Amino acid sequence: MSQGQIEITDIHWLMDILQNIDVGLVVLDTDYNIHLWNAFMDSHSGISPQVAKGQNLFDLFSEVPEDWFRNKAEPVFQLKTRTFTIWEQRPYLFKFRNSRPITGRTEFMYQNTSIIPLESPDKRVNHICVIIYDVTDTAVGRLDINQAQETLTEIQSQDALTGLLNRTSWLPVLENLCSKEAQHAEPSSLLIIDLDHFRDLNRELGHDKGDEILKRLGAALQTLGGETHGARLGGELFGLILKGKDATQAVSTAERLRRSIATLNKGSTTLISASIGVAGWHPSVTSAIEWLSCADKALYHSKESGKNRTTLYQHKQPD
Repeated sequence: MSQGQIEITDIHWLMDILQNIDVGLVVLDTDYNIHLWNAFMDSHSGISPQVAKGQNLFDLFSEVPEDWFRNKAEPVFQLKTRTFTIWEQRPYLFKFRNSRPITGRTEFMYQNTSIIPLESPDKRVNHICVIIYDVTDTAVGRLDINQAQETLTEIQSQDALTGLLNRTSWLPVLENLCSKEAQHAEPSSLLIIDLDHFRDLNRELGHDKGDEILKRLGAALQTLGGETHGARLGGELFGLILKGKDATQAVSTAERLRRSIATLNKGSTTLISASIGVAGWHPSVTSAIEWLSCADKALYHSKESGKNRTTLYQHKQPD
């Protein structure tokens, strides 16, 4: 076989590879007109090479953001350097439908792209090649992992029974609010709620009924409205942050809540009630733990005064 025949064979093989390789290949000139459109692009776009060649990329695909793509491509023409895009930055360049059965739950193909310079014999770059990689499987796998991590974080931050925040996740919210209050002195208040005689109720009615009451209380805290953050602090003890409400407003909310709690076991001969401690934020409060301690002291007073009542903590006034 002569050298010429070998070169022709090599070119034939190369053309077969370019047409059948499982990546998209698009060659563009400096006006972004299409010069090469391989079988991958034909298959996924439904546009044949005969139709695509000679057309302007942005006319043919209006969804391709022209300014964004030019910013990516111009350095390739001018500096002869490669550029890349990844699906995390932009899910796709060409809006192709996802055709993979394994990852069929995503509508469009996720893509990474490379843009490489194509030198002419005179060493100038008058054309670039855009290479499109289908990374849908990788992207969906990564998104699944991220979703699983978010779900796990959410589960770890929540009380499993009530769906409220748990103590560990709630305290940083209180600490953050305490810091903001110190800076801006906006009104906010803290409630500590304890169900009276709950252990006796559990023994009389059973733990299933007790759990149902806790769930109902959790739901009640979640539907109070406004910017609130409820938490189950342990057992029958709950915390509630009322952002934007001063002590007087917080006491009013606490009283409504206390009356509502009395109806959680409606129809049963075993009554249920709650003791509540309220502490409005005060400049003397320096930490979440101190704020919590103020509300806890008010709760203790409610308990010692006969239960089923609300007590407001009285901050000491400066001399």
